[in-house]
Amino acid sequence: MSGKAIAGLIITGIIALIALITMVATSTIVDAGCTGVKLWLGEVQEETFEEGFHFKTPFLCTVVEMDNKIQKIEVEANATSRDLQNIDSTLSINYHLAPEASANMYRNVGINYSDTLLQPAVQEAAKNVMAQYRAEELITARSKVGSEIQTEISNKVNEYGIVLDKFNITNFTFSKAFDEAIEQKLVAEQNKIKAQTENEQRVAAAEADAAEAKARAEGDAESARIKAEGEAEAIKAKADAEAEANKKINASLNNDLLTYKQIEAWDGKYPEVMSGSDSGNLIIDTRKD
Repeated sequence: MSGKAIAGLIITGIIALIALITMVATSTIVDAGCTGVKLWLGEVQEETFEEGFHFKTPFLCTVVEMDNKIQKIEVEANATSRDLQNIDSTLSINYHLAPEASANMYRNVGINYSDTLLQPAVQEAAKNVMAQYRAEELITARSKVGSEIQTEISNKVNEYGIVLDKFNITNFTFSKAFDEAIEQKLVAEQNKIKAQTENEQRVAAAEADAAEAKARAEGDAESARIKAEGEAEAIKAKADAEAEANKKINASLNNDLLTYKQIEAWDGKYPEVMSGSDSGNLIIDTRKD
């Protein structure tokens, strides 16, 4: 290959390299979920680049990416309760930087705004809120405490464009003495509930026995009443029948029937004494055999 050909290749390569450098210098690609903050000779510009491909002024304009995706941090916070108990807590926060706040955040704080702004705000909010509750209340009102801490953190960092997406208190740690006191209280409450339950069971059993005895007594009384009513009805029916029979007998009696009954009952002997009324009713057979 001649010298002219080699020189031509070198020139072509130099031109291609210059073109490549120029293309790189005049364009930028912002990653998904990020905002490109434009720096003009190191000065932050209000205008920013969204995700994607963009052209820029070569050498004079540089682009810094600010992450706007949801991120997560866990913060260890120490606080003192209203009753002066030491509490160590672990707080979990999901957050993101609002895209429109990216330029100001980079200008005023920088990329590491989580360490500079968010974590101190979390620790301060935890101290302020937990100091309003007794240690035991921090357990029983955990959801309410978490909501108040989240609200206070938001009030501190929202002005910078930091948005809290989710907040959780993942752990509370108390002193050993306090844990033992809580355990003793729980045992006492469980014993109290057990005693109340046993007492309620005894009362229920006694009430059931009383109800059964009452029902049995009422049943016996009802049976006796029904029996007495039946016997009374039977006696009345018998008396009514006898009275009706006597009535019919009395209605059927006359002098001839009475005389017949006397003769039927006579043994053939005359009484030694006979009253006038008796002789009037006695019939003597004077026929001789």
